[in-house]
Amino acid sequence: MKVQRLLHDLLLERANPGEQDRIALIVGGQTFTYGQLLAQAERLAGILRASGVERGDRVALLLENSWAAAVSIFGALLAGAVFVLIHPQTKAEKLAFILGDSGARALIADGRLEETYRDALARLALPPHLIQADDSSPGGWLASAEGSQSLDASPGVIPLDLAAIIYTSGSTGTPKGVMQTHQSMVFAVGSLIEYLRLTRDARILCVLPLSFDYGLYQLLMAVALGARLVLEHSFTFLGQTLEAVRREQITVFPGVPTLFATLIDAHRRSPLCLPTVTRLTNTAAALPPEFVPSLREIFPNALIYAMYGLTECKRVSYLEPELLEAKPGSVGKAIPGTEVYLLSADGNPVPPGTPGILHVRGPHVMAGYWNRPDLSAHMLKPGKLPGERVLCTHDLFRSDAEGFLYFVGRTDDIIKTRGEKVSPVEIENALHRIPGVHAAAVVGVPDPVLGAAIRAYIVADPAAALTARAIRAGSAALLEPHMVPSQVVFCTQLPRSPNGKVDKRALLDKTLQSSAASNECD
Repeated sequence: MKVQRLLHDLLLERANPGEQDRIALIVGGQTFTYGQLLAQAERLAGILRASGVERGDRVALLLENSWAAAVSIFGALLAGAVFVLIHPQTKAEKLAFILGDSGARALIADGRLEETYRDALARLALPPHLIQADDSSPGGWLASAEGSQSLDASPGVIPLDLAAIIYTSGSTGTPKGVMQTHQSMVFAVGSLIEYLRLTRDARILCVLPLSFDYGLYQLLMAVALGARLVLEHSFTFLGQTLEAVRREQITVFPGVPTLFATLIDAHRRSPLCLPTVTRLTNTAAALPPEFVPSLREIFPNALIYAMYGLTECKRVSYLEPELLEAKPGSVGKAIPGTEVYLLSADGNPVPPGTPGILHVRGPHVMAGYWNRPDLSAHMLKPGKLPGERVLCTHDLFRSDAEGFLYFVGRTDDIIKTRGEKVSPVEIENALHRIPGVHAAAVVGVPDPVLGAAIRAYIVADPAAALTARAIRAGSAALLEPHMVPSQVVFCTQLPRSPNGKVDKRALLDKTLQSSAASNECD
């Protein structure tokens, strides 16, 4: 068997003559085979090359969960390019930044998002070549795209080359691009499959956006196995999701606490039972222990996995499902083929029970942040071996006597909500653009379902008569949905430290009421 060194080798192996007729994806009720996926990905790769895309060039993907998205990921790889996944709800200003920062040579965009990407492209001095995707006729958009080129000549990609840049929020307010190589992503796929105990008979449901690496790896795992992926646009309509689980006899159900909370609420109103599911996975925020009994009722035959990860290395740890009740609140131990350890702020090992900063060793660790050597140095630290760099997560954990990990808190300013990393600075910048807002500060507050809820403290012009609803509406016009504050507190002024900066610790330390009860934060 050929060694799978490159990420697109996963597809080339699955689309061999003996397996090309296996079902790869089911999207919107339409079924696609591995042979069709490879054929259309090769067609797109030829179009990208004809447009000037060369080895190492970046191809940005602004696409909803769709057949076009799956084709585009592998098409970019087959062209020798690096794919840059962008959340389809990204606003024009942020989209323009990502396109410019990544130096994207091409943009493949959903035609339904034309207003956004046209606005973004108009902001760039050198806009990328545009290919508009339209899933109303799967594959039709490739036939209408200009040009093509033979794929006879290999672009010469090796495992150390970049496969993807995944943008995530940064503490400075501008997104930062996590660089992952073919080698790191192929390794991560194999490690995930191993500890989840998956086989080629798996039927994986994906309601998570492919732009979220948790969603992306559902596709990659399915292709690596030759399994079947049922790709849904979102979890917006519960009934539609439940219908897909039953109709397609789903065996793998990846989710986040907000999704499971919705399921549990529905289960309490009218009992649910999804017996075909044998794997239930949770990440993005801790799985509340009180969810487990209800989840066992809904998924009576499922192994339930609590996990922890971050984009900079995909996945860090997992808890064996047999230990879920024995180790409540734990995210387990390092995934296969990797190592984790805890260090104090001065770099010394900490004993069990003492909080320490989590460090990660393994082939899955990112190559760094695109164009940001300063931020890369902040996250990648000297390791145990000469010349080695390990990932410093800047997250505080403690371990028990058996080495099982428990999340304690974050040491940086990033808020992790709904499975997404959110920069308070980015939200604050948007809030300051709302007429009538004099000052704003954003913090994350613990939430059992979201992981953290976004709370905005607002100093407003009294004449503006702003309300919490107006603040959220103004935010929604400027930010992606998961970044819109769920809590708004009006204040007369914000507490400040001796150096003049907003003292967010003071905000969190006080028990603050809404403006109906109090209008002061100092």
